Amino acid sequence: MANSDPRLNAFERLLDIMDDLREKCPWDREQTIESIRHLTIEETYELSDAILDNDKPEIEKELGDLMLHIVFYAKIGSETNEFDITTVLDGICEKLIRRHPHIYGDVDAKDADAVKRNWEQIKQAESKGEKSVLSGVPNSMPSLVKATRMQEKAAQVGFDWPSKELVWEKVEEELQEYKEAQGKAKTEEFGDLLFSLVNYARWQDINPDDALEQTNRKFKQRFEAIEDHAKRNGIKLEQMSLEEMEDVWQKAKR
Repeated sequence: MANSDPRLNAFERLLDIMDDLREKCPWDREQTIESIRHLTIEETYELSDAILDNDKPEIEKELGDLMLHIVFYAKIGSETNEFDITTVLDGICEKLIRRHPHIYGDVDAKDADAVKRNWEQIKQAESKGEKSVLSGVPNSMPSLVKATRMQEKAAQVGFDWPSKELVWEKVEEELQEYKEAQGKAKTEEFGDLLFSLVNYARWQDINPDDALEQTNRKFKQRFEAIEDHAKRNGIKLEQMSLEEMEDVWQKAKR
């Protein structure tokens, strides 16, 4: 008998389809957790693109693709009795209840910062202090996002600058050190400069990855305007002078 909740019916349908695919489809049958990992990463980036484009139909589609991957991993895990969709969902439910004592307990949290501090404290208590505060930041995470998350986590346990003015002074200090560096030291100092800028962005409530992606997209749109100009005029990019390119670039900004 069908459940009256359409959400549960839809999820059960996906589980049934996954069972069919794993049993009857040659491609799906031969997949492993390792073999679909790169596909999951690809789907995650496609969802990210849809979010940046504010394309709601595409977001809906990509969320479905990611849901499929979650069900796929759980199905593979169930075949070796290591985990299944029930243990996966029960695990996240219990985690959310533990990490939100201001909702499911008697802890007071007046704002979002208090919630984040509680989260990190509970996480550390669960690991009995055996894990680093930064252990939850994946090694394979893109470097810009990783820098942001490490700084956020360190700040949540009190390791932070007392004011944004001091953070900016650190940026200027790192910029000067980069200017004075020679040889291979320039790479290290450039990394320090980027790290300090990421920290300042955090103090300004700016997501540096989002900010950089906005600039990437502006550059792409304006450079493609130069390419379109060359194509319309029957010339190659290499035949355009820098002044001509700059003129088209400026027009594309308007």
